[in-house]
Amino acid sequence: MKLPNVDKAIVEREKIRNYLLDPAHPDNGDKAQFFEQLSFARGEWNLLADAFLALAHKAEVTHGMRSPHGQKYVIVGRIESPNGKMASIQTIWIMDKSLDVARLVTAYPHKE
Repeated sequence: MKLPNVDKAIVEREKIRNYLLDPAHPDNGDKAQFFEQLSFARGEWNLLADAFLALAHKAEVTHGMRSPHGQKYVIVGRIESPNGKMASIQTIWIMDKSLDVARLVTAYPHKE
């Protein structure tokens, strides 16, 4: 199955700039270093957001789970970086209760 309402999916600027691409964020677990090695940069955060959205459009949801906040979906696949490298990642999306729009929660390297 695809991410429900994938055409409406949201990747927030703050999630990319202030979390995934911020090496100083205390909870980022070296994600910034991983994405920066692929040539994704905070100044062009939209390139990483676009890569996540492209993945959501082409890949299937691998599994879902309920949380107190809504339905979560996991998508695993490969994204292309600005330097042309391919990387396997896992993305987590949530559709908050009473909403029909999924938003990106996090992403991290996926070992194939």
